[in-house]
Amino acid sequence: MKEVKIGVLGVGAISGIYLQNLTCLFRGVKVDVVCDLVAERAEKAAKEYGIPKVYGKPEEMFADPEIEIILNLTRPLEHYHTTKAALTAGKHVYTEKPLATTYEEGAKLLELANQKGLLLGGAPDTFLGAGIQTCRKLIDDGLIGRVIGAEARMVCHRHESWHPAPEFYYQAGAGPMMDMGPYYMTALINLIGRVEGISGMVGKGFAHRVITSEPKKGEIIPVEVPTHTAGLMKFENGAIATVLTTFDVYYDRQASLEIYGTKGTLRVPDPNCFGGSIWLLRPEDGSFKEMPLLFDYKENSRGVGVADMAKALREKHVFRADAQQLLHVLEILTTFEKSSEQGRYMELSSPYKQREVMENLPVSGIL
Repeated sequence: MKEVKIGVLGVGAISGIYLQNLTCLFRGVKVDVVCDLVAERAEKAAKEYGIPKVYGKPEEMFADPEIEIILNLTRPLEHYHTTKAALTAGKHVYTEKPLATTYEEGAKLLELANQKGLLLGGAPDTFLGAGIQTCRKLIDDGLIGRVIGAEARMVCHRHESWHPAPEFYYQAGAGPMMDMGPYYMTALINLIGRVEGISGMVGKGFAHRVITSEPKKGEIIPVEVPTHTAGLMKFENGAIATVLTTFDVYYDRQASLEIYGTKGTLRVPDPNCFGGSIWLLRPEDGSFKEMPLLFDYKENSRGVGVADMAKALREKHVFRADAQQLLHVLEILTTFEKSSEQGRYMELSSPYKQREVMENLPVSGIL
């Protein structure tokens, strides 16, 4: 197929793996432009990955007639406005998570994309990796029977001790549910299906954080968002999941995701990763047994969602990490806090259907 030209907006920490995979691994796409307000950063990325054009302003890239998809890697607070500007300019958009900071903003972006006949999708695409895809096949094949529940836990502390610019973790659009929750919620809905309703409680363990990492060591960060969220999720098929995401707890293991069925239990690998170990417990075995990965993309394959979107653009079909999925995840993420504030169970309104499973092809990088 004819290559789809991509313009990358934002050359921060996450951009490196996207640029590596989109220039070296995935076929059918070509990164033609990088754009960042810090000119040196954009020029360095262009040189390192052989990208022909550099722009200093988003408007310049949006006006480039050769660019078809904008890969939006800006900070969470900027996602709504930058995605809206790109869609308004007639560009298809694939954005980092979350789609927006509120469900209402996300719904407006989907409405705009539909009005203009444009594709809108985004991260996370880790659910397309070998780990989650293998778990999906095991569930679909009936190895744990009918799914009746799940437990998801993301437990960590002190981003300010290692990240060079950790402020955004404690600002609107972030916090543990908005920052890490997308990986867990995207995995859960792909494995179980649509979420029907949510009960949540949120809290804030610390009013401020002191940065101990360089170069901002000693600076104080005001905590603007909940940093400890606990909740229950009821799925359309009747399954119930318990959820915990926190930036306040010291623990020796960050990720935990289990799916419970009538015939067994499945331990899912870290949903922030593409591969990882899968463990299956069936009563006749008496203990957990490791299962082999049955699909491609075991390593960090960020960009596979962009490649899937580009293929859908050329072949005129649906793609997996689309706006409907992003919007359902966004409603899940934001409803925990709404439920906590209102003190009640809340039903969700966004539609969702489980995505098609991936297919293994002889050549990695071709979807």
